[in-house]
Amino acid sequence: MDTIERIIALSDAFGPSGFEDDIASIVKNELAEYEPVMDHMTNVRCEKEKDSDKPRVMIDAHMDETGAIIQAVKPNGTMRFIPLGGWSASSFPSSPFIIRSKDGKDIPAVVAQKPVHFMSKAERDKTPETSDMVMDAGCVSKEEAETLGIGIGSPAVPDVKCRYDEERKLFYGKAFDDRIGVAAAIDVLKQLKDEELPCNLCGSFSVQEEVGERGVRANAAALKPDVMIAFEGCPADDTFSEEYMIQAGLRRGAMLRHYDVSMITNWRFQKLALDIAKEKGIPVQESVRSGGGTNAAMVNISEGIPAIVISVPVRYIHSSNCWCALEDYESVVELTKEICRRLDYKTVNSL
Repeated sequence: MDTIERIIALSDAFGPSGFEDDIASIVKNELAEYEPVMDHMTNVRCEKEKDSDKPRVMIDAHMDETGAIIQAVKPNGTMRFIPLGGWSASSFPSSPFIIRSKDGKDIPAVVAQKPVHFMSKAERDKTPETSDMVMDAGCVSKEEAETLGIGIGSPAVPDVKCRYDEERKLFYGKAFDDRIGVAAAIDVLKQLKDEELPCNLCGSFSVQEEVGERGVRANAAALKPDVMIAFEGCPADDTFSEEYMIQAGLRRGAMLRHYDVSMITNWRFQKLALDIAKEKGIPVQESVRSGGGTNAAMVNISEGIPAIVISVPVRYIHSSNCWCALEDYESVVELTKEICRRLDYKTVNSL
């Protein structure tokens, strides 16, 4: 697949936290030349040079997306559900979803709450909560839902197909947090495969980030990196912030994060990345976030290695419908390639 096809395929693929098998298959197929391995959590990992004595650079992207899991089936056939990942409850009502059945079929459904016609004034004025909503696959009984193979533990994701606007070079779709990062990691690995580097480039495609950065721990333990670059689809802020506060806007380049509630970025590694971007004329933007958290923090804390986060700005992550720009994606790929070309042992030891 070329880059555009790969991003579309990754966006469309079914893969909420804990159910990343389809994305893992795409990653393994796209990086077959690296002979990737998959563990029992469905993490995928690979490395450029086996038995290399060069510093180990792990680029990581998480494969999971925010979704939902069925908690119980009501007698009328509708289903109570719990979010997988950090959803705003107001994003759910009227959203089309796909529920994956026990035999692998995708069943269309919609998130529903009591219609406004039947609400009291107090109910209309109440802030929506997921406990007041149901997943409705058009069933009229619990038995009908069971015949479809859906029930307790069935996973679900938004039913949205990715579209690419060739003229404006924009993607519209779901799951760009972090499938756009997965695509970028694949591109970097493919483009640097035959290039002589001062480091051993390792790929980490991790699971269950949205529910607590779980999978990346296993990848870091196996790959034993000296430094880490985490790719993310980060929340864009350019549609609701004043100009001076925009730190992740579309068409403004890769975003490098100095701080979030999970990690203070190693300033030496961050400076190296920003200096390289300036030297090479690669568009970047910088951010300090009052929330958020990434796989970089988990590896930084548990392994004590320097890590940076390089992100593609995405409008409306953790919802069913998102926008991101090809030019920002390309900035992430180009900057990462240039960084990898500099990460010899002397540089790594200086971080």
